[in-house]
Amino acid sequence: MTIWRGKHNYPARRRSERILDALLLGGIFAKWSYRLGLHGSLSVSHYAIELSPEKKLASPLRIAFASDFHAGPTTHPQIFEELFDEIDRQQPDVLLLGGDFVSAHAHYAEILKDGLAGIQPRFGKYAVMGNHDLWVDDTELCGILHEAGVNVLVNQNRPLPAPYEAVSICGLDDPWTGAPDIDQTVADAGAIRILLMHAPDGLLLLDGQHFDLSVAGHTHGGQIALPNGRPIIVPSGPMCRKYHFGRYETELNGSLIVSRGVGCSSLPIRLNADPELVICTMY
Repeated sequence: MTIWRGKHNYPARRRSERILDALLLGGIFAKWSYRLGLHGSLSVSHYAIELSPEKKLASPLRIAFASDFHAGPTTHPQIFEELFDEIDRQQPDVLLLGGDFVSAHAHYAEILKDGLAGIQPRFGKYAVMGNHDLWVDDTELCGILHEAGVNVLVNQNRPLPAPYEAVSICGLDDPWTGAPDIDQTVADAGAIRILLMHAPDGLLLLDGQHFDLSVAGHTHGGQIALPNGRPIIVPSGPMCRKYHFGRYETELNGSLIVSRGVGCSSLPIRLNADPELVICTMY
């Protein structure tokens, strides 16, 4: 069952997001940025996740992870079509979505609905909310995602169907704008746990809980980075500069994969931080 909250109220942030929407002329700047190649080129990053011998799966599990769409004035919708086409080509078993679906208004998620609905991985689609999602009407946003067949997890976990019933997708609420509860998130979870969270800062809240794989977005890889990929600016959060993009082996907690995300936040420009789809093969 999807939990629809609508309990957060950030009037100052909502006003600033709507001012940004007006300044960017509802997406006109994003349109020209995309046409000039300033949204970057969608890339696919592949990772192999090897489980310990006692947890070996009967067959590999193929996981797609996409995050930080930012549908709205900062991101041209064509990048979403490219993403959905690529997910379809990759044929994942399960799709994980790391939040920040929109900027400025919840209704911008309507742009994503048909594309998300058209993706039908055999073991489902799961999402968490990001900070931008909780600055808008998250009840409306969750409704749109639900119509697209996406299960929104708010401090919840879901087991995958056989033959992967030992695998649980654990969705932790956003560490700063949500109400994260790690004990509730892992309650009755299976032996193999995949942590789905919006920001790497969720690692600060694990309180000794173990996960075999963690995935996060939020950082955008800096969105504007040096040619070597080093971010010039990263979002606030104590773990965001340490874990800004790529794969990290965390102490006692398996692999953390941080995606650069798909869309643009605040400014409709990406430099040296291309949009990204992550594919993890767990075996």
